[in-house]
Amino acid sequence: MFEALNLSCVRDERTLFSGLSFTIEPGEMVQIEGRNGAGKTSLLRILAGLSSPEVGEVRWQGVNTRRQRDVFHQQLLYLGHHPGVKSVLTAYENLAFYLSISGQSVNGTTGADAIYQALENVGLLGYEDVTVAQMSAGQQRRVALARLWLSEAPLWILDEPLTAIDKQGVATLIELFEQHAQQGGMVLLTTHQDLQGVNRDVRKIRLTSAELA
Repeated sequence: MFEALNLSCVRDERTLFSGLSFTIEPGEMVQIEGRNGAGKTSLLRILAGLSSPEVGEVRWQGVNTRRQRDVFHQQLLYLGHHPGVKSVLTAYENLAFYLSISGQSVNGTTGADAIYQALENVGLLGYEDVTVAQMSAGQQRRVALARLWLSEAPLWILDEPLTAIDKQGVATLIELFEQHAQQGGMVLLTTHQDLQGVNRDVRKIRLTSAELA
């Protein structure tokens, strides 16, 4: 179980939210909603352990994530606004690097096939040997998204994963989110798009000024 307990966030002397508590159970999809500036990205960064709350704590399996940082990050896939890929590496090399730091097999047919399939899923098959620095911003984003098909992490925290993705790509991603949840994973995301075609309940948490609606 993933827990947020009494979280408060202050940016530039302005309280974005306070007293925010919720839990996410295996098999759940949760969408964070709120107007621009409500603190959605700040909340996801706090939940992923990339920044600290003013007050409160985040727990994974009952333990504060800051007390088990390495264990927690092995169970987490976080995709933020920035792609988080290495510009000097090719698309294939970036995904191979992700597999290696995740403790998964990179060498051999299985690892290679998984990488090529992930690239095909995001429309980048044929770009595997292109360095990320030569790619457009949208293509770089898709290299980052390809990690979703390679991830064994139970908790996915995704900041606007559907941005700059075509209609078919959105449908493919939503199907993947549902599959992950069906297999006992947890998906927490923000998006400005409607999650059309979702065949399971999506719990919504709305951020308003300094409170949870």
